[in-house]
Amino acid sequence: MREGPHPGRNAPYPAQDVSLEAVWALKTSAVTRPGRPAPKCPQTSTREPIIQEHEPFEPEATRRAADVTESTRANRGWWDRNADDYQVEHGTFLGDDRFVWCPEGLDEVEAELLGPPEELKGKDVLEIGAGAAQCSRWLAAQGARPVALDLSHRQLQHALRIGGGVPLVEADAGALPFADGSFDLACSAYGALPFVADPVLVLREVHRVLRPHGRFVFSVTHPVRWAFPDEPGPEGLSVTASYFDRTPYVEQDDEGRAVYVEHHRTVGDRVRDVVAGGFRLVDLVEPEWPAWNTQVWGGWSPLRGKLIPGTAIFVCERG
Repeated sequence: MREGPHPGRNAPYPAQDVSLEAVWALKTSAVTRPGRPAPKCPQTSTREPIIQEHEPFEPEATRRAADVTESTRANRGWWDRNADDYQVEHGTFLGDDRFVWCPEGLDEVEAELLGPPEELKGKDVLEIGAGAAQCSRWLAAQGARPVALDLSHRQLQHALRIGGGVPLVEADAGALPFADGSFDLACSAYGALPFVADPVLVLREVHRVLRPHGRFVFSVTHPVRWAFPDEPGPEGLSVTASYFDRTPYVEQDDEGRAVYVEHHRTVGDRVRDVVAGGFRLVDLVEPEWPAWNTQVWGGWSPLRGKLIPGTAIFVCERG
């Protein structure tokens, strides 16, 4: 399957409250890791590309069960290994300080799903599955106070490389290391939700750290895509699987250990997850493929985009 174009994973670490003041104090040069030692991989804050060499291997693709722990371990490792290639391949499209919701190219400048840009000034915003923190930089440029959170240390190294002074936190989306009511808004562009085995856990955590009437907007692969092959050409236009099969997509090594996992939820499942997480669903956006976008991104392409939806964006509000 491998439909998810943006990073963000979930890991079973215990939540530890970190004040926003402490995070902002470290924002210029470090990644905050609540309750965890620093990983043994090189630090950088330059704008030079950082490339790691890894042993090549061809994983086996299958559909099978994968719980929270296995999904977390697999996806953390996958994004740490592939962060360099991801940023090289998609960095130009994402930009250094754009807020792009999806491969269709829907930009927050025009969508205003978090609200009018002029109303973002002074707002505390949590970006979940931030990758290299491109969206957070755009938010900062509007006068917001963003915090960029991701489970992948390597992706956050790219955020340090690009710079911009956005606070970076390496932590689990299912155990957010912040006190209740820390943020006015939260957002996630293909971060965490496509990859977690328990999306309600993440939604409840986001609900907890938002202030009353706070908004959470997240984008995921449109659920209907799971009925089609993950191919950008004509072969990706014929139904080959049941839309109702929730069995996760897993890539595994020769010993059967998962190295990448995605979890399928139907549209109805997503809506019920939102409600179970304590939110009210305000809008469900299905971006159409624009004429200007000629790129192919994995299974996304102009051919498919003109015929079937590729992304679903859920706009939710906390009571």
